[in-house]
Amino acid sequence: MSCVSRAVFLFVALLASAILALPAGANAQTRPQKLVVGLLPGESPETVMRLNEPLRAYLQKRLGMPVELMVGQTYAATGEALRFGRIDIAYLGPITYLLRSRSAQLEAFARPSHDGVGPWFKAVVIVPAASPAKTLADLKDTVVAYGDRASTSGTWVPRYQFLEAGLVAGRDYTARLMGGHDNVARAVAGGLTAAGGLSQPVFNRLTGEGKIDPKSVRVLAESPDIPEYMWTFREGLDPAFKEEIRKAFFEVNDPAMLKVFRAISFVPCNETDLDRVRGWIATTEAAIPGTMPKAR
Repeated sequence: MSCVSRAVFLFVALLASAILALPAGANAQTRPQKLVVGLLPGESPETVMRLNEPLRAYLQKRLGMPVELMVGQTYAATGEALRFGRIDIAYLGPITYLLRSRSAQLEAFARPSHDGVGPWFKAVVIVPAASPAKTLADLKDTVVAYGDRASTSGTWVPRYQFLEAGLVAGRDYTARLMGGHDNVARAVAGGLTAAGGLSQPVFNRLTGEGKIDPKSVRVLAESPDIPEYMWTFREGLDPAFKEEIRKAFFEVNDPAMLKVFRAISFVPCNETDLDRVRGWIATTEAAIPGTMPKAR
């Protein structure tokens, strides 16, 4: 092979490697042919996909393009897919958003607002109905079910509630990660754990739909208000296309789509609302070093 041929070959090989290294959504300045929406596995992937079908149908009609839903295997997997451009927008809880923002320029743009309470929700700690526990402090030396490691309402906020009650995970009780909120509720209802932390809206839906017998469990404690989950753009998405998506959320009047989020509307995100979450993280990290998942 001549020197020129070798140089051309090397150039082509390097160019091919660079192209393969680009994330799926790296073509930032064109409107994609399909919108890929990332969702967290707060429940089974089948349930998450079913519940969000009205969202997919609404966005597809409004934007005039195919819309695909993707559920990550873990909260971290959804965050990583957004970070690397494999999905275009994602619905992230505060913890997942703050974690992924450490390593990527993400942009939170909308969150659901609820009748009477605005863009906030709560977590709950539940116990079996027959549990003698009257306060969180009564759960010392027991097993407590949590959700995904990066779940805001399924792990971080309940763990903070226990800290406020003087109980440290790993020292005063055993924390068992169960993945989805539905797994947590089933573990408590079945008497497999003494308590469990999960999203209050998910708990209310599970009992309302009869998936968890409401007579088998009771709420022991409610959390402080938590900033709602945030719809978030991946880094580098075309600005004009982002504006189309913003309008699709802020101008929504589709009852089926709003019902998915128990929302009366979607409102802009306010970064300062996350300060309370940052405070909970700092308190938890001080008591239990190494609890915050590492940003890669």
